[in-house]
Amino acid sequence: MSHIDISEVVRTLEDGILTVRMNRPEKKNALSHAMYRALATALREADQDEAVRVVLLCGVPGAFTTGNDLSDFLKNPLLGEESPVLSFLYALADLQKPLFAAIEGLAVGVGVTLLLHCDYVCAGASSTLQMPFVNLGLVPEAASTLLLPRMLGHLRASELLLFGEPFSAKAAQEAGLVTTVCADDQVMATTLAKARQLAAQPAAAVRQTKALLKASTAGEVRETLRREAEIFVQRLASPEANEALTAFAQRRAPDFSRFH
Repeated sequence: MSHIDISEVVRTLEDGILTVRMNRPEKKNALSHAMYRALATALREADQDEAVRVVLLCGVPGAFTTGNDLSDFLKNPLLGEESPVLSFLYALADLQKPLFAAIEGLAVGVGVTLLLHCDYVCAGASSTLQMPFVNLGLVPEAASTLLLPRMLGHLRASELLLFGEPFSAKAAQEAGLVTTVCADDQVMATTLAKARQLAAQPAAAVRQTKALLKASTAGEVRETLRREAEIFVQRLASPEANEALTAFAQRRAPDFSRFH
């Protein structure tokens, strides 16, 4: 394992399945720069480890991840291609091994957009998903502005991204963001069973099939990731984002009427 390992990101390898658990329950798995750095390292190293057949990303009961730790971002909005967030998103898009996700509870922001890069997603029936980027005066990331319209069509993608309202695991399954919905207490067992099934398949054939599935969009995905990240950082410093975050801290509704 790498020296980047931290207590908030725990890696376990068993039966060819590398489980990468986001482990910050007191913050509902809000992702800090350090967590992004550790997640990126985990994905990069998984691709180089012949013992890894499947990567499984999970959280804790009640929270897959609630997205970016905005207080961390506002203190230190790292820029450039080597920023921890962009490094993670590139690692996510570039991952050659199959990527599974197990959602137990809340999946917010990047907790939803990262699913666009997964090969299998299982969610508990009571899980709630949300992409509230615009609500916070921000823009989406993870190439979601490219991939969501292609998956759902322009109107449905616009509804989810522009209004940023919560939606259920069942709605996510109907939209194609989630493969399987099961009882909350069966999420990990169900996901691990599918991971073991795929880990038993011919590894090279699995990797090559995944590469072929992603080949037509790979270049566009990387460029969209870069452009979204550039605008995201700009938006963090915007008056709208400041109003949204101030209103959140003050437990009041934001007022965007004076901004144009």
